[in-house]
Amino acid sequence: MALPELEQFFADIKKAFDEKSLQRFVLSKYQGSEADLSRISVRPVQIKDEYLLSFLYEYRTNHLTKNLNIVDAISFLELSLGNDFKNVHLLTDSWEIQLSFSKKGKVLINKHRNKNTPVSKLSDQTQQKSLSHNNEKHRFVEQSRPYLRELGITDAQGQIIPAMSRKWKQINKFIEVLSAAITHTGLAQREKVHIADFGSGKAYLTFAVHDYLSAQLGINTQVTGVELRQALVDLCNQTADKLCLTGIQFEQGDVKHFAAQGINVMIALHACDTATDYAIHMGIRTGAEIIMCSPCCHKQIRPQLKSPALLAPVLQHGIHLGQEAEMITDGLRALLLEAHGYDTQVFEFISLEHTSKNKMILAQKRKRSRDNREILNQIAAIKGFYGIQEHCLEKLLSESGSST
Repeated sequence: MALPELEQFFADIKKAFDEKSLQRFVLSKYQGSEADLSRISVRPVQIKDEYLLSFLYEYRTNHLTKNLNIVDAISFLELSLGNDFKNVHLLTDSWEIQLSFSKKGKVLINKHRNKNTPVSKLSDQTQQKSLSHNNEKHRFVEQSRPYLRELGITDAQGQIIPAMSRKWKQINKFIEVLSAAITHTGLAQREKVHIADFGSGKAYLTFAVHDYLSAQLGINTQVTGVELRQALVDLCNQTADKLCLTGIQFEQGDVKHFAAQGINVMIALHACDTATDYAIHMGIRTGAEIIMCSPCCHKQIRPQLKSPALLAPVLQHGIHLGQEAEMITDGLRALLLEAHGYDTQVFEFISLEHTSKNKMILAQKRKRSRDNREILNQIAAIKGFYGIQEHCLEKLLSESGSST
């Protein structure tokens, strides 16, 4: 016999399904036997003449879809909730319901009105399109989230404002990258996760990160946005208060002087020149499981470079010299992260509004230590080849005595 709270929750799902007011629900905080499964996203679909629920199983490297009728779906939930999944987030046209289980098995429910419901219902044609089995590609961020409207990404009807379409794509891509890293590092299973976003600006990504981890994954999340401009700090704190959000705050400061402790995820996008080095150093020093940087303005290494004579004809052009300096700077950063216990990737990302640079450095803390002498020898050889006397990150690590 299910607990009364669960019985009511299942009744809410069935009622929303029958009335076709169900938007989606997400099962998270997975504690079952499938190591690579992170969560299940569920939405209604129309397949031929049958109205079903589509269960999207989100694994680390792939997704799997199963379509169930409402009876089988409720049976699955009765078996799974409280056992394999400790959190579920339900969104209907009228309600937003968060259900979770405490360590002692107590059911906790937070239910409130969905303030983002459009004033007028969708047309029949639009509804049919949204229920189509061949729906648009899976998004990690739902357009219906209130913070998107408040930040000017969506309009009152939850539609993307055309001028913000690029920002919308950037938010989704960022959360996609972060989601995979969260799963890989095991942070999804933590009791609490602390995230610091340096240079948070207007905080589009800061709010997105907080919403994804707290509302969708059900993680007890503390997000701190650090921004140099006090006006933006005040604006973002006002936005968080207006949305009645807990676990997110904004402070005035910069990455060079902010006293950070116990950070699990360190984010620094558009960290200009050596600010990226300070951000990475802070992430390593505080033991962050995930470090995400988007560097630009590579000024420190460029004047030090002494390119081999053979390359002089190629590097006589300023643009090529700049590209070389960028590659060497970020390549050494990646190697230094590897030497300090991180698996590191450098890849193309969607460029930010501040800059055309589109590079992302993603570092995930390694679960097992390994011999780093070969990497340190590679760093020394590269510096010697190019005549580099000083790399900011290497110097910071040396001065702080960070272990390698």
